[in-house]
This record gives sequence, structure tokens and C-alpha cells, in this order.
Amino acid sequence: MEHLTLPAALRHAAETWTYKPAIVEGTATVSYAELHQKARGLAKKFIGNGFEIGDRFAIWAPNSIQWQITTLAGQLAGAVLVPLNTRYKPTEATDIVRRAGCKALFHIGEFLGTNYASMSTTIAVDHHVNLNSVDDWQAAEVSDTDLDTRIGAINPDALMDVLYTSGTTGAPKGVMCTHEQNLRVFDTWSRGVTLSADDHYMIVNPYFHSFGYKAGWLAGLIRGATIYPVPVFDLDAVLTMIQEQGISFLPGAPTIFQSMLTHGSRQDFDLGSLRCAVTGAASIPVQLVKDMKHMLGFDEVYTAYGLTESTGVVSLCQSGDEFETIATTSGKPMLGVEVQITRSDDTIADCEEAGEIWVRGFNVMQGYLDDAQATAEAITPEGWLKTGDIGHLTKAGYLRITDRIKDMYISGGFNCYPAEIENTLLGHDDIADVSIIGIPDERLGEVGKAFIVLRDSSESSGDQIISWGRERLANFKVPRQVSFIEELPRNASGKVQKFLLRDES
Repeated sequence: MEHLTLPAALRHAAETWTYKPAIVEGTATVSYAELHQKARGLAKKFIGNGFEIGDRFAIWAPNSIQWQITTLAGQLAGAVLVPLNTRYKPTEATDIVRRAGCKALFHIGEFLGTNYASMSTTIAVDHHVNLNSVDDWQAAEVSDTDLDTRIGAINPDALMDVLYTSGTTGAPKGVMCTHEQNLRVFDTWSRGVTLSADDHYMIVNPYFHSFGYKAGWLAGLIRGATIYPVPVFDLDAVLTMIQEQGISFLPGAPTIFQSMLTHGSRQDFDLGSLRCAVTGAASIPVQLVKDMKHMLGFDEVYTAYGLTESTGVVSLCQSGDEFETIATTSGKPMLGVEVQITRSDDTIADCEEAGEIWVRGFNVMQGYLDDAQATAEAITPEGWLKTGDIGHLTKAGYLRITDRIKDMYISGGFNCYPAEIENTLLGHDDIADVSIIGIPDERLGEVGKAFIVLRDSSESSGDQIISWGRERLANFKVPRQVSFIEELPRNASGKVQKFLLRDES
């Protein structure tokens, strides 16, 4: 790929698909030329407000045209994006903004009953900017020549974004990825899933996640597709948009497609435009893949595997793969990416022998921001990224995931890390000890269950603890069930034996 910086990719898109719609949101449409122009205009304000290459900015808002323009503008100025989960509580957002050293926080006014404008004022940054009035952001005047000089100074190996992901220690870690990594990975990914300029791409995955941002609008920009951002997943609205806008490309978690299949009025909608779906999970029912093709009408269904530390992608299924292959594997490693299955003694496992998945290649992150120790623990001196996932390679070279990242579970498409939730709950005055596991849930896939040891004389109920947690944690992290026990089962080293807790659930 020739365009290995975001500015070069954006300029190429504007020159290649000049008048083609780049983004459609409700009645608003922005062409590729307009997208380029608007991003350049806002990029000047970044520079005029003192942003240098490598400075960081955060966005705390749902999917929108302005989210994308603001990100592109910051990246044109050489600044580094730090996206924030819209479900975060102020304490969670504050922690990430502070540790990332963000100079500006761009936020929505209100979303789903939450006043982000008010919450943002408690977060210490140089600039608080409402995305609805970003044109009012005051800045020193900057010329086109000054902007072009700045763009020319951005190298492919410059940081493009820092996405935070929680580790098993409970502390979110900032994953650093460069311009070249992002553009190479999603050039490869978008080719593999046959995304093209003819596609109308609906993005229901949130922009703060790599699935909505990188495999979402960034991939669309690389290929010249028309993007339709969806801020809230409402099934009737989604089905209506598919029908009215001729949506052809729709990635998402398996639950999205299950919801579509079980919708009582699905037959009332014309879904004939649907062409390609991309999904992923440790295990997908073979029947779901069949139904996506035969009942929803997708020509192609792809599954993939990746993690934030691998710039979002490691492996991908291929066109023509059988239903069982798509459902039970995560495809083959991308070209230029090595996958090694490693035993506990760091030797290489045999074919179809389970072990930890190690990854090496251009997609491996630069490291964790300001955390050399965690980086050294995750990446070997030879460049292998230890994913913490368990799986094996089939004889055909396909990757099969058999277990998730340590104790992580996925609730409604969001990664939940028990240690982070446990650390928060331990702040409750009545909780002496706690352990979280994921348990099956028909609607969300999995939800959290808390095993709690109460302090002596405590009278807190499960409902009270859940309510307390809702005030401090994003909703998807809050345990849905509470079980009180006298003590947690621990091994000789003091580690909680979560398999025993799962046996009780």
C-alpha cells in the first residue's frame, strides 16, 4: 500500500472518490472532498491551539460524522487519538485521560440521558470542546502552507492512536499503534472481506472500539465505501436503514445477526441489498452462519480474530470457506503475520495441539503507553506478542480459539475484565473479598456474576451492591447476579480458583 499515513490516505480518498458520499448520517451527507476539506479546516485549529506531533486528544461521544471529522483533523495535525467508551463513568474517563496526558477532550452534549458536557468539566485538560459546536473552538490562525508543512513531517512510524484495554491486573493499558500499522492492517483486512467503493457500510460497532473505528470507518476510507454511522443499535431502525439506504456491508457481534433473525417482523423489510457480514467470537453456531446466508441473504460471511494489541486483526476466514470453517475457526493469519501455538514451557505445540496463541508481524503494537514492564511481559525479545488466548492451528492452517483471554468474558459485545470490576467493588465498605466470573446469558451472551464475602455485621443485599456498582461502572461491567459466600476458594499461592466458582454457577 502506497499511502502509509492517515493524511496521505485521506488525500487519496478525496482525489479518487471526490464527489462520492463518504458519510451519511440521517439527512446529512458528506462527500470525500468535503470530508477532506472539513478535516483540514479543523486540523488548523489543532495546530493553532498548540498541538504538536505526538500530542494526544480524547473523544467521548457516540458514532457520528463529527466524531470522524474530529479524529481525522487531529491526525492530520499529527496528534494521537485516545477514544473513550461512552459507557464510562467520570472516574473511568478521568483515569484514562489523565494517564494518556490528553491536551483536549472532545465530547457530545447529551447521549442516552447522560450529560457528557457536564461530566467532562470535571476532567482536567487544556481544552474542553463540544462536538456540536466544534466550529466555535477558538484558535490562532494557521495557513494551508503551515498545515501542509505539518502533514509532511508525519512519518509512517508516528503514533496514530492509543486505545485503552483492561488487563488482568485491572488497570487499563494504552495500546500504541502507528499510522503504517493501522493502514497496512486494514488495507489487508478490507481486501480480505471484499469491501469496496460500491459498498454502503453500516457501522453499528462503536467508534471507540477498533471494530467500529479501524475495521469500520478507517477501512471504509481506505476502500472508498459510503459509511452510515449508527449511534444506538435499535433493531427496527437498523432494518429500516438497510431497506432505505441499500446497506450492503454489515459487520457486528453474533448477537446482532441473531437479533435480526428472531425479529418478528423481519419479513416486512427488504434486506436484499445485504452482501457481506463480518463477525467473530470464540464459538459461533454453525446454524447461525447458515441462517445468515440463507435467511438474511448475505453472499459472504467472514469470521476473524484479533485483539487491540494486534492492531485489531490477526486472522481472517476466506471467501468460499465452508459453514463449519467459518463458524468454528477464525481463519488464517494475515499475509505477513506469523502465529505460533506455544506450550507453557515456551516450546512450539504440534498441529492441533492447544496452547497459548503468540503473534508476530507488522500488526503487533508498539507497546503499552508509559508501561515498559507490561510491554516486556506481553512481547518477547524476538517480537512475539503473547495474546493470553488459548487455541490451536488446524491441519489446513486455520486458527481455532478454544478459550478467552484469561478470565475475560464478553457481555453484549463488550470485553469485561473481572480484575478491573473486582477492584471497583472492593471499594464498597461492606465487601471484604470478591471474585467475578462470566455466566451465560441468552440476550447478552454472558454477564457478570459476583461472588462476595461480606464484612462482619454487614447487611448489604445483592440488589444494593449492584445499584452501588452502577454508579461507578459502565453498565456492561456491572454484575447481574450476586452470590454471598463465606470465603473465596484459593490455591496455595492465594490465587482464586475460579473454576470452582464456575462449577457452582
